[in-house]
Amino acid sequence: LVKGAISSELLGEMKQTFNQWVEESRGHTEAYGRTINKYPRFDLEASHSHDKPALRRVNAPIEISSAYYEAMASSNLTNCVSDLLGPNVKFHHSKINSKLPGGHTSVKWHQDFTFTPHTNDDVVTALLMLDEVTEDNGCLMVVPGSHKGKMYSLYEDGNFVGRVSDKEEIKLAARQVPVLGKPGDVCLMHTRLAHGSAANHSDKPRGLYICVYTAADAVPLARNPMPSLNEGKIVRGHAVASARMIDFEVELPQQPKSASFFTVQGQDSAEGT
Repeated sequence: LVKGAISSELLGEMKQTFNQWVEESRGHTEAYGRTINKYPRFDLEASHSHDKPALRRVNAPIEISSAYYEAMASSNLTNCVSDLLGPNVKFHHSKINSKLPGGHTSVKWHQDFTFTPHTNDDVVTALLMLDEVTEDNGCLMVVPGSHKGKMYSLYEDGNFVGRVSDKEEIKLAARQVPVLGKPGDVCLMHTRLAHGSAANHSDKPRGLYICVYTAADAVPLARNPMPSLNEGKIVRGHAVASARMIDFEVELPQQPKSASFFTVQGQDSAEGT
């Protein structure tokens, strides 16, 4: 966890923009907007309504907001990622995961690497806190050291469900540690770290701006589930002409058929997605 990873001014712009999107969502009854793969940009919980908006995902916000682009590409957050991955850093994808008060969204236990496998695992997920994150409003839960352990299956009876089995989830939850922080703090998470989160049971919002980065010599083994016009952009250093391979085995994901992976994990979106 890095405290104060971006400036208060930039954070304020990002918060203001997200609040505008929440207000805009009140006028919709189903997922809306379009990304370059023709999927909705704004994903809504099934419980979403005008009076109780439940905007839970914004796909590729960097394409429609200069503030979110700046945080991804040219902020101290980017420097922190480079400290971990090395001098040559490549952007993969971005999104906002939001848990507004009264919503029901949770994240079942999983590892990100199965969703975005590469030729090596120098892959970091940066989770920037847009709000204060507490255990009451659905903070990230992680199992320290799990990134050095086994890869868990995210399949059930031959179907890609995007989460570990109930048996494995019980074991992981018994070892979980909360990731808490203030607005502007960032959690830098290895792609193989096991994690999940509960629903927001408070009256405070919990928003995370999530950017995934890789070493420049990490080459994708599956299509990006959230493609972007900026996919593959070098944000630190320079591009390289080779792919670095490591010895591992990883399941290949199935592509989501909706605006977000929440439906893969069995959580319905608003009607129409």
